[in-house]
Parts: sequence; structure tokens; C-alpha cells
Amino acid sequence: KASIRRLVNETRFRGSLGKLGRYPPWPGKIVNPPKDLKKPRGKKCFFVKFFGTEDHAWIKVEQLKPYHAHKEEMIKINKGKRFQQAVDAVEEFLRRTKGKDQASSHTSADDKNRRNSSEERSRPNSGDEKRKISLSEGKVKKNMGEGKKRVSSGSAERSSKCSLKRAQEQSPRKRGRPPKDEKDLTIPESSTVKGIMAGPMAAFKWQPTASEVRNSPAGSTIHDIRTSTSFSFRIGFLGLGLMGSGIVSNLLKMGHTVTVWNRTAEKCDLFIQEGARLGRTPAEVVSTCDITFACVSDPKAAKDLVLGPSGVLQGIRPGKCYVDMSTVDADTVTELAQVIVSRGGRFLEAPVSGNQQLSNDGMLVILAAGDRGLYEDCSSCFQAMGKTSFFLGEVGNAAKMMLIVNMVQGSFMATIAEGLTLAQVTGQSQQTLLDILNQGQLASIFLDQKCQNILQGNFKPDFYLKYIQKDLRLAIALGDAVNHPTPMAAAANEVYKRAKALDQSDNDMSAVYRAYIH
Repeated sequence: KASIRRLVNETRFRGSLGKLGRYPPWPGKIVNPPKDLKKPRGKKCFFVKFFGTEDHAWIKVEQLKPYHAHKEEMIKINKGKRFQQAVDAVEEFLRRTKGKDQASSHTSADDKNRRNSSEERSRPNSGDEKRKISLSEGKVKKNMGEGKKRVSSGSAERSSKCSLKRAQEQSPRKRGRPPKDEKDLTIPESSTVKGIMAGPMAAFKWQPTASEVRNSPAGSTIHDIRTSTSFSFRIGFLGLGLMGSGIVSNLLKMGHTVTVWNRTAEKCDLFIQEGARLGRTPAEVVSTCDITFACVSDPKAAKDLVLGPSGVLQGIRPGKCYVDMSTVDADTVTELAQVIVSRGGRFLEAPVSGNQQLSNDGMLVILAAGDRGLYEDCSSCFQAMGKTSFFLGEVGNAAKMMLIVNMVQGSFMATIAEGLTLAQVTGQSQQTLLDILNQGQLASIFLDQKCQNILQGNFKPDFYLKYIQKDLRLAIALGDAVNHPTPMAAAANEVYKRAKALDQSDNDMSAVYRAYIH
């Protein structure tokens, strides 16, 4: 059962969607659990490592399905990019293992031929000698099976050692596979482990933490990664808005221990049901967690969260870590960093580029700056949240970059709305305009989704209009601070301000279209 071939045959999909609630079917393989992790009582289950994640779980037997038999069925159910990456990782793992098995079988055949030839030449003629060898081999086999008995006579012991050596040479372990009677499901090379982790995460840019580098020698097993320091931190999260909700959900799915707080406490209920813990105040969350993330709406909210009553600062003490994921200006984030560090805390800014859907899918882009060591400690959390991350140096750089990114996005959205309204008033088909744009150089998911919102009149928020206007305002101020003109952003900002006056603040940014038709 423990051979690599058997391990490949045991590559399975996680059980049905219904039995695991919100968790989709997912490809994984049965591995040995960490020694200190006990098997759940009363359940016949296996410890499963899921491809494309750092996630592990005890899975009931009835929730496991053979990979090959159900592959197509599961692919039809799961259309997400991360699931496809996981399937790609499975296939890559199978290809690598098949190649190793083929190479091992050729080597084994050659070794067997050489041994047979050698034994034929050195075979003894004496019947007594034959019986002695047979007896010794019998003792060796018994010795290997029971593992505790010893051969008492010196001659038999010497004969046993010789026979044992031959038995080991003929053992599957010599060919790179564990013996059949063992249950060691380790992966033979650390490069294979890295391949499994890197394959489905090809779009990720995570740097290994120092602890992962120290704890990943050649021949390390899957649970070496499971027990890396970056995965064992207690995580806090403050702010469960459009972005924060998706982030917390993905942290929980990846197996992190998360304590949540939100100004409107009712928003915490869903995550408590999913396994999160409830923090009564920001200070309490920070004091009980190793790393606390925050994602709030604007500079004022970010400052109040840290400096206000029962705020983050009251829970900070030496070694506590605070990661602000809010999109704010560089001055605000610099002030927050200074007060956190003055209390002995560690600070990282990490605003995210994306929307509600990308947050739910764990496909955000993370822009980080500040404490480089904290950035590395957050690697498994960032992996749960997004598809890539960038470390941009000193505090303030991420805030500036994020405002520039959102300035471009907001200006582009206003231009899209302007083009669609111009098409309408000149008697051109808006749908045809979209079709043409989607066939040209401007084609993108963003363009298509926002145009569809406008054509369907569906402005359910994926990125609040009031927040993109806030970002445009901050980007214009950033330009003013360095005497750099931003006339396009300034013009777009005026259109968004008009949309806000038309009561569109809490709609999606694509509702800026209504500023042109009223």
C-alpha cells in the first residue's frame, strides 16, 4: 500500500459537495499525518493532502472517490481557476511518479539479472551449506517480520547479516519505494514536494519563509510543510466588508485559526459558523493573535480602528504583528506604522487590488511594504487570499502604488461609461460596441463585466463607487504633493462626484454610467 505506485492509485478527489458543505470537491492524496496529530475517534478516515493548497484534513472513507474514475465529473462541477491549477498539479505529479517508476523498473531488472548471474556462479554444491543458507534466510524473514527476536549463535548471526544484506538489496526500497508492509507515504524527493506546491500555484510569487527553508531538507515529507511556522500563527481579522469577507473565508478554508471582529457584529455570525472565533474588540483580537489583519474603508476608519477606544494600539505589545490591508494614503499608513512600532509591534501595509469576486476566489493581487520578515511570515495567509504578491520596500510605497492602480482603473471605468453613452446618443448599438472592444486590444475581464453591468442595468456592488471616488481623490492629492499633473483622474473624479450626488455611492463603480444619462 505504501509504494509510490499505490500512492498514485490512491490520489483521490475530496468527497461530494453536499457532504462537505461549502467546500467543493478537490483533488488530493492520502499521506501520513504528523506524529502529534491524533486520528478522530469513531471515524474510518484518511489524512489527505490537497493539491494546490497547504490544506490537510481527516476525510471519511465514504467521502473519497478514485481520481481517474471521477476526474471528468469533478471538472464539470468546478470551473474555477484554482481548481484547474490543482488538477494540473495532480497530472504533473502522476507524470513525475510514472517516470520515476519506469526508471526504477529498468534499474531493478538490470540489478536482478546481475544478481542472478552472480549467484549462479557462486552457488555452493554442499547440501548442508544449502540448508544453512535456507535456515539463515528463514531466520532473517522471521526477524524482519517480528522485528524483536535475535539470532543467538554467532555463525547464524553472520549468516543472517549476509542474507539480510541480500534481502535489502532485493527490497523495493532499493528501487526507491518503501516495502509493501510499511505505511510510510513520504514523497521521495523534496523537489517533488516543491513541484506539488509550485505546480498548482504557478501564478503565485510566494517566497519561502526562513522556517520553511530550515525545515525542508532533502527527503522532507508533505507534513514538513504543514508544520512550517507560517501556518501555525493565530490570525486575527478586523473588517468584514466586501473584500474582508472573502479573505476570511479563504483563510478558514486553508485551515488557519482566525479570530474576527467587525463594527457591525452580525456580519461575524457566518464566519463563526465556519469555525472562526469572535473577538469583542480590536484590542482583544490583537492581544490574543500573533498576526492581525485589517481591511476598512478609508483613512479615517483606519485611524479610528488603531487609535480609538479599545483599538488595535491597546492590544499591541512587543512581538505582535499588524497588517493593514486598507487602501489609504501614504501619510496615514506611515502614522499607523510609527505608533505600532513605538509599542514594540511589527507593521506591514498590504492593500489589495481586486474586487469582491476575486476576493471570494482567492485571486487578489497583494501590494506589501514595511517589515520584510513579517511579509514572509504572512506567506501562507497571502497564498490563501491571492494569486500573487509584491513587496515594494518601505512603508508608504504600497499605499502610493495602490492609489495609482485604482486611479487608472477608475479613469478607465469612466471612459467606458462615456463611450457607451456616446454610442447610445449617436444611434449606435452598445452591444456591438462591446463586441468590437472585446475583439480588440482593450479586451479584458474588467471591460466585459462592467459593460455587462451597464447593459443589464445591474449595479450590485463588486467595488463600491464611493470607494473608487475616494481613491481618485487620494491619487490626485498624491500628484499634487509632488507637483505632478493628473488631469485625466481629475476629470474622472468629477464624474464620480456627480454619480454620488445621484445617490449611486453604494452601487458598483460601473454606476458612474448614470452620471452621463441624467
